[in-house]
Amino acid sequence: MQRGVFENNAKKKLKAGELVLCMGISQMRTADAPMIAAACGFDAIFVDIEHSPVSMPEASQMCVSALAQGITPIARVNSQHPHDAARILDTGAQGVMVPHIQDTAAAARIVQNCKFPPVGHRSAFGNGPTLGYRSIPQTEINTFLNDNVLLIAMLETPEAIEHADAIAALPGIDVVHIGGLDVSNEMGIPAAYRDPRMKAVFEKVAKACRTHGKQMGVGGARGDFDLQKYLLELGVRYLTAGSDVSYLMSAARAEAAALRAVKL
Repeated sequence: MQRGVFENNAKKKLKAGELVLCMGISQMRTADAPMIAAACGFDAIFVDIEHSPVSMPEASQMCVSALAQGITPIARVNSQHPHDAARILDTGAQGVMVPHIQDTAAAARIVQNCKFPPVGHRSAFGNGPTLGYRSIPQTEINTFLNDNVLLIAMLETPEAIEHADAIAALPGIDVVHIGGLDVSNEMGIPAAYRDPRMKAVFEKVAKACRTHGKQMGVGGARGDFDLQKYLLELGVRYLTAGSDVSYLMSAARAEAAALRAVKL
């Protein structure tokens, strides 16, 4: 493959069993966001298209900037429709997190939609940011992008968790990701990540990933180092530690409180 194309560094780290720390982006809009994430030591950015007003051009701009910073741009798309994932992959993302995966059929469609023939049925495009706009034979494009796209299946209900083993067994799925807040909401224990029932969820998915040589992802555990440590020890290697909003509010809240406490 020619110089100027961008390998997926996060996927390489995950294959090696190394930790990938991801910074969520939901309110930032410009190319500065991935520069800030890189400067803070993150391996990837996670542009949340599902739960934010971020537009496709804005998401693409941040993804392209991330490529130049050497960190991996990942997008959570807003549906399972093939167009949503393919479009952001065509315009800069190196990975997609697909929400609301309930069973193996839905997970298999991620692979079909996001990989080129002969693996899947992603629609061909001539060039793009992840290829550095180089002139490359289509066969090489197919092979390179199939190898470098990171596919994350997001499980968000107890029913989906029951299918974790079968989903982890699917070729092409790289990460089985627990939407911790959604799962706990559905279980009637919102954000109670230390509850034994949620620990059982984490352990079930961790076992499935170990069995099938896949990686486990978790989001929503920000700000709780002991919980994060537990998850890492359990086997989590893709962790969304926090987001632009949570980091801003945490730092701003602490400084405002400290200044309010000064005796005038």
